[in-house]
Amino acid sequence: MRAMATAALLVATTAAGASAQGFGQGPSGFIVENPVLRRIWALGMDSSQASRFAQVLLDSVGPRLTASPGMESGQDWLVQTYQRMGITARKERYGTWRGWRRGRSHLDLVQPRVRSLEAMILAWSPGTNGQTVRGEVVGLPSGDSTAFNSWIGSVRGKVVMVSNPQPTCRPESSWQEHATPQTLERMRAARTANNQAWARRLQSLGVSGPGAANRLVARLEEAGAVGILQSNWSNGWGVNKIFSTNAQRVPVYDVSCEDYGLLWRLAENNQGPVVDLMAESEALGEIPVFNVIGEIRGRELPNEYVMLSAHFDSWDGSSGATDNGTGTVVMLEAMRLLREAYPNPRRTILVGHWSGEEQGLNGSRAFAAENPRIVQGLQALFNQDNGTGRVVNMSAAGLVGATPFLAKWLGQIPADLTRHIDFGFTGSPSGGGSDNASFICSGAPGFSLGSGSWDYGTYTWHTNRDTYDKISWDDVKNNAVLTAMLVYLASEERERVPRDRRGVMAPQGQQQQPGQWPTCQPGQRATPQN
Repeated sequence: MRAMATAALLVATTAAGASAQGFGQGPSGFIVENPVLRRIWALGMDSSQASRFAQVLLDSVGPRLTASPGMESGQDWLVQTYQRMGITARKERYGTWRGWRRGRSHLDLVQPRVRSLEAMILAWSPGTNGQTVRGEVVGLPSGDSTAFNSWIGSVRGKVVMVSNPQPTCRPESSWQEHATPQTLERMRAARTANNQAWARRLQSLGVSGPGAANRLVARLEEAGAVGILQSNWSNGWGVNKIFSTNAQRVPVYDVSCEDYGLLWRLAENNQGPVVDLMAESEALGEIPVFNVIGEIRGRELPNEYVMLSAHFDSWDGSSGATDNGTGTVVMLEAMRLLREAYPNPRRTILVGHWSGEEQGLNGSRAFAAENPRIVQGLQALFNQDNGTGRVVNMSAAGLVGATPFLAKWLGQIPADLTRHIDFGFTGSPSGGGSDNASFICSGAPGFSLGSGSWDYGTYTWHTNRDTYDKISWDDVKNNAVLTAMLVYLASEERERVPRDRRGVMAPQGQQQQPGQWPTCQPGQRATPQN
């Protein structure tokens, strides 16, 4: 209880002190006299390299799907970039994964009129061997499982739509702004009825429940379909979520909400939609996968560690800019700042650029499992994952004794960097949302640097619009300087951050059962077999 009271007092006093003083304006002894913090600030604010790093990574390298040529190219670039800075960096193998190369893909409506459609194949989709394939477009039937079994015999040579067509691709916010209250309510009722009807259709056909989507794709392939179309609308203007498929023989496309609705209406009204599709892709087999680890060796306590953490992999519907190119660039830039302003740290500084996060934190979980010495010696880990916004959320991740340390460090950092941060006392450990979960599960101090929204969930997270132009550079610079300062202060801290865990966890689940500290998961070291 004394520790909790002290922590609360520290949070209040340091936050007040930081918000009252800008950088260089505090009394004697407050930041101004710390040459390392001053140097980090000057380097990060006046000569940031973040946008230059991101332009190469996002525009030239592009998306970094696990086990793809883009991932290999990006990791090689990352290692070389660190080496040019004078920072030791290496690729560490943690397993294998299903390799795949994306090529060109097209989907064109050719009957009853011509239109090039906005569509792309999903990750790990088969291609058409470079050939253009033509097929009539049909939707899933209505009826029961008997009707479905009868219908599926008719799909040979056809292109099948398997998603629910939206009644409107106009976002809810647009209806709220422009529609009358009566029109808004009718739209909402129509959307609800549409979703419920689709769920009943799938259930009646016997293609609902866990694993149903993969089973449906397999049955359509066996029945001779030449293409499969889906649409995973993100509820924003022109935005879809782009994930992966387990298809083995025919291409699976994601189609924009608008164009998918067009095809569905043509098919439903017996107007004979026919499409041409062409897709290039190459299955590369099970190939090695790696994390990238950078290191600045500690001068006094080389076997104690402060870590910077961000996942490097992305989905490949776009460039992977805010998930997690921004987190990658924050850590890369922070390491540059530390190398120039703090080249001889007290503790060893490590940076982990993880692979396989999107498949289940596989890279970071493997690293934690293979490096118990580092996990045991971890002073603090700072992970950033969720978008381009400045850091606005932090907590002690359920470690009661960590709060005073985080509060003290934040109190020494300029108010320009901290005034937006909502600190959660004592917080809860991450159960698996990002790579800090791979460390906090064992009680190691793994902290998340949570970013502001910037429409992340709707417009950039796992979408076809996650591109360089969506980045807020002032916020990325802010986060890189903040991270570098936190790492410096954690490295110089005279004491170890304690690992005592909160005794009572927040209730979880619909039954509101008492929460439990998350258990460490091993991570997958190879592609699961279907």
